[in-house]
Amino acid sequence: MKATDPADAADVVAGVDVVALGESMVTFLPTRPGRLADVPSFDRAIGGAESNVACALAAAGHAVRWVSRAGTDGFGDHLVETVASYGVDVRHVERDPERPTGVYFRTAGDRATDAHEVAYYRAGSAASAMSARTVDLAAVRAGRVLHLSGITAALSGGCLDLLRELTAPAADRPVLSFDVNYRRGLWGSGGGPEVLLELARRADIVFVGEDEAEEAWGVTGGPGAVRALLPEPRVLVVKQGAAGAVAFVSGEGEGAAEGEGAGAWAPVAAGGAAADRHGPARGPAPVRGTPAASASASASAGTFEPAPVVDVVAPVGAGDAFAAGFLSGILRGLPLRRTLRLGHLFAAAALTTSADLAPPPARDTADRLTVLDTGRWERLRLGPGWTEADPAEEEVRTP
Repeated sequence: MKATDPADAADVVAGVDVVALGESMVTFLPTRPGRLADVPSFDRAIGGAESNVACALAAAGHAVRWVSRAGTDGFGDHLVETVASYGVDVRHVERDPERPTGVYFRTAGDRATDAHEVAYYRAGSAASAMSARTVDLAAVRAGRVLHLSGITAALSGGCLDLLRELTAPAADRPVLSFDVNYRRGLWGSGGGPEVLLELARRADIVFVGEDEAEEAWGVTGGPGAVRALLPEPRVLVVKQGAAGAVAFVSGEGEGAAEGEGAGAWAPVAAGGAAADRHGPARGPAPVRGTPAASASASASAGTFEPAPVVDVVAPVGAGDAFAAGFLSGILRGLPLRRTLRLGHLFAAAALTTSADLAPPPARDTADRLTVLDTGRWERLRLGPGWTEADPAEEEVRTP
């Protein structure tokens, strides 16, 4: 069942910065550490890679749409209302009376440990029925950037076909952002690594963890080896956990990691018809890219930016937050190093809370931190509550 009629496809929000498509679920977080069998109660939240990105970007002042499907149950109501509360356009979330909204439970531990447990109840969910027939493709393609993740491709054959259609090269395609998000448990023996490599090679902006690339594709040898496997994307960001991240940029503007004219490095021009809510449109119209142009471009050596030290509460959602921060920097036309730092700061906001989704730091706070000199940035330490600090005070907790 569609929430909007195809005849309403023209009824799109003018000036959408980012459209994010993917499943979100109601999340149950334990009220204390321990095995799922032992935890007596849970707090309710929401979680989903693409909706996390959408909410963080909207909270940062960008015009964002989330496209998905949810059941007509109470969980679906809670999910859609919560995403909308961040300022995200949810008018193109379809409600399905026959399929439920997905839910999952998790323990309080780190996902990287053997003690961590996650129990998903998403099989047959409304979102798993996404396809080119059950979503409004005009609404999906209406933004300057379309953000997808590999999780959606694993949900069903219809979802995979949808991602293949959306990532197909086309002159009028939105700039395509793709977070690999390899989840072995979702794919089983279904050929996930090969599918994810195919989709990543079609994208303009790709996010992947160094450890994730090794697990999925057997790539060792550092970020440069990942770039050798993925030369096609205009921008490739290889995340290295607590150490930092490396960004590779193909084509013009590779030397604009710092200084003037840095917006030229990005695949999306600053401003244009879809300016963020913090100011008027500025600069040229957005660039509409396709992988074909970047495939023959030479890759840069990569720009590394260390992450600040973070007192981690929970690591869940940090990758989504990083992607949101990086995309925010691109949309604002920031230099590459500041864009990487913005990704780190958004990730730090998620790392210092227990929920999957955390509001990003205020723009003036983030901007002040992204322009710190190298020494002060490398001494930066962020703990729980840092995003709520008085911007007039010194947020930089250094030794």
